[in-house]
Amino acid sequence: MSSEFEQKLNKYVDVILKVGLNLQKGQRLLIGAANPINSGTPIELAPFIQLIVKKAYQMGAKFVEVMWNDPQLNLIRYQNAPRDSFEEVSIWRKEAVLDYSSKGDAILAIAAQDPELFIEQDPGLIMTQAQATSILYKPVMDLLVKNNMNWLMVAAPVNGWAEKIFNEPPSDKIKDKLWERIFQICRVDQIDPISAWRDHINSLKTKCDYLNEKQYEALKITGPGTDLTLGLAKNYIWGGGNIKSQNGITFVPNLPTEEVFTIPDKNNAEGTVKATKPLFFGGTIIEDFSFTFSNGKVIEYNAGKGKEFLDNLLNYDEGAKYLGEIALVPHSSPISQSGLLFYNALIDENASCHIALGSGYKFCIENGEKMSDEEFAKGGGNLSMLHMDFMIGSQETNIDGIKEDESVEPIMINGEWAIHISKKED
Repeated sequence: MSSEFEQKLNKYVDVILKVGLNLQKGQRLLIGAANPINSGTPIELAPFIQLIVKKAYQMGAKFVEVMWNDPQLNLIRYQNAPRDSFEEVSIWRKEAVLDYSSKGDAILAIAAQDPELFIEQDPGLIMTQAQATSILYKPVMDLLVKNNMNWLMVAAPVNGWAEKIFNEPPSDKIKDKLWERIFQICRVDQIDPISAWRDHINSLKTKCDYLNEKQYEALKITGPGTDLTLGLAKNYIWGGGNIKSQNGITFVPNLPTEEVFTIPDKNNAEGTVKATKPLFFGGTIIEDFSFTFSNGKVIEYNAGKGKEFLDNLLNYDEGAKYLGEIALVPHSSPISQSGLLFYNALIDENASCHIALGSGYKFCIENGEKMSDEEFAKGGGNLSMLHMDFMIGSQETNIDGIKEDESVEPIMINGEWAIHISKKED
């Protein structure tokens, strides 16, 4: 391991703890808890995790705990366990996450998986396991959508992932190649990454302020195969960059992040939208797919690959057929310009504009964190145990804002921002 790599890795961990989580002195930290389906951190990431733990204690963390996971054990289960046993879910893991979440502690998740590990497994069993886990984890997700804690999801290379991205055979260098890409898209390769992140967050915030001031009634999204009008929820809020937890800690929930996002009106989506990139979700790759909406609900869908998985996904629960998020990302984002498909939703969603089937975030509605589920739904929010982002943007995507008087203003033209923000005087 070169000294240059070690320097970048140390900077990456600094960005994770100081920018992403904004870990506070005296806080507890739980690592490896955000993917309920395969909750835990792959054991091959032990050196990386040890560095995080060390730096967290040096920053004053009260206690750091790691939930480990070996993906091969999950594969063995799918291959050999009784077919009627996949509603069995680990309760102790959920209780650990719930304990940290309910007390406002910090939670760090590592998005790291071989995209093809479960590709030959029964998608029905994968979905059964996912649904059972989602039901068990609902109290945790209820706290997450209210930002009861400061939480963060980041990426790190694992066996099989880099080989898939670069289409190269395994070697000692292939994982280092992915590390370099992660450093780049997370601004770790810059002289002062923390300062670079501060500037980037401020840029995202200016766009949020502009869109929040406009208060468009709806968005019109067009592109090859896409003609979708998307109404926005009442009293919506655009978010992006950092957000604030219930206990007042400002944090950035995803690294990397290039998006500004808000919540659509569950019952107000009309038209067809075509995905512009393949989607890796739940161990399955879905390609060349599209959805048609009426009164907010998916009424028709197609896929060149992975349709069986979509069949199961849209029956996840009633809310799975409705939208919970719209996010705007310029085609010039670093992830898009890399020209790579990362087979990882955390990274790929920051390559282009995207929407999400399933749950909406309560913090995207004014005073939404204080709303009951009934109040949230009445305000247009979607309730679901699913949240699946898929990419709909490209260099040919145009997005217009529709105002209350039905006048139209361009927001994005050919995949790039078309809004003009005046600098405020000091």
